[in-house]
Amino acid sequence: MGHLICAQEAHARLSLDSVLFMPVGEAPHRAVDQDPGGEVRARLCERAVDGDSRFAVSRAEIERGGPSFTADTLSFLGASCPGAELVLILGADQASALPSWHEPETVLSLARVAVASREGIEREAVTRRLHGLAGHEGVEFFDMPRVDVSSSLVRARVAEGRPIRYLVPIGVVEEIESGGLYCAAAAARPGGR
Repeated sequence: MGHLICAQEAHARLSLDSVLFMPVGEAPHRAVDQDPGGEVRARLCERAVDGDSRFAVSRAEIERGGPSFTADTLSFLGASCPGAELVLILGADQASALPSWHEPETVLSLARVAVASREGIEREAVTRRLHGLAGHEGVEFFDMPRVDVSSSLVRARVAEGRPIRYLVPIGVVEEIESGGLYCAAAAARPGGR
């Protein structure tokens, strides 16, 4: 729900035409425990945004294959949509990590970067981390309501056999249940479902 709320706030506050959700194909920096794969993640995104005309899902990173670097994705989107102004929406935690990304200055040159402020990470701290990168002065911030629901929390609750309704959209609940996603850890433990 946090991603949807963030997308909604960005759409309204930044006057965006639409918000494109981009499930990662192959994460270059971290592995996700019990990752169901790109195609399943794309279906989950599609179920999450179903019926909201402000949002769409792209499978570009999944179809491209190989590690998914944001600089490459922005280059692809720019070439696919000439004349479109690209806005990369990041949480403050990810924005703080931008200097360690693959080609961070390319990212800043290819898109307007908009950072959703979250409690615990001050705007000044993000600005300090980005200082020195070409294009950092164009980074803008917008506020969003605090939501303490993470994907790792949802996966853990599913593995424990606990309900996730109201933590994710109903379509996502149905997709997780019908696909038996994230249940492997619970099934492997005695008393798991």
